[in-house]
Amino acid sequence: MKLDILVFGAHPDDAELGAGATIAKEVSKGKKVGVVDLTRGELGTRGTAEIRDQEATKAAKILGLSVRENMEFADGFFTNDKEHQLELIKVIRKYRPEIVLCNAVDDRHIDHARGSKLVSDACFLSGLVKIDTKMDGDDEWQAPWRPKVVYHYIQWKNLEPDFVVDVSGFIDKKTEAIMAYSSQFYDPKSKEPETPISSKNFTDSVIYRARDLGRIVGVEYAEGFTVERYVAVDNLGDLI
Repeated sequence: MKLDILVFGAHPDDAELGAGATIAKEVSKGKKVGVVDLTRGELGTRGTAEIRDQEATKAAKILGLSVRENMEFADGFFTNDKEHQLELIKVIRKYRPEIVLCNAVDDRHIDHARGSKLVSDACFLSGLVKIDTKMDGDDEWQAPWRPKVVYHYIQWKNLEPDFVVDVSGFIDKKTEAIMAYSSQFYDPKSKEPETPISSKNFTDSVIYRARDLGRIVGVEYAEGFTVERYVAVDNLGDLI
């Protein structure tokens, strides 16, 4: 299956928190969007890996993803090395996305920046013809593929975006997808330990950040992204 957009997240729920409304908007336009989680989030204070598997499946249905899979890298301990890069190259060549979205370039959780660089490096290496890969159980060599662009969503830290996407009309879908991870986020009835993301303030902050970015560009809600190279447009009218 060829995807238009492939979204990577170090943990299940990263994609939803960082780009959930953008994903929902692109799906509504008929784009094929997939998510690849690098880990199962097994080191998370709340819940279990098995619970998060179920939550990720539920969120995928809410967003209308074409595919979702998990690399099962070690939460907290995966590295940006040849072994991990080759595994991601296989996935990039499998789905051949035009656009890749991935973790923030700098963030509170060490897996986010590490995952960001790992995905970015794999996207570049995936275009090199002298790197040979096969999918497990497949006899055919994969063709090289390099996405046209790699964009990084924004997470815990308030990074300055290089561009924003108008997601007015899709913030409720983002919220619904986020709250599919009921083990992780605000639940006044939960007996689990408190974490930085389990407070009501955190879930509220996701919405008021989108509202504030929207305010700045004159729309209701927006999600921000950073880039690795200049963003180009064909016409000045494409800018709002």
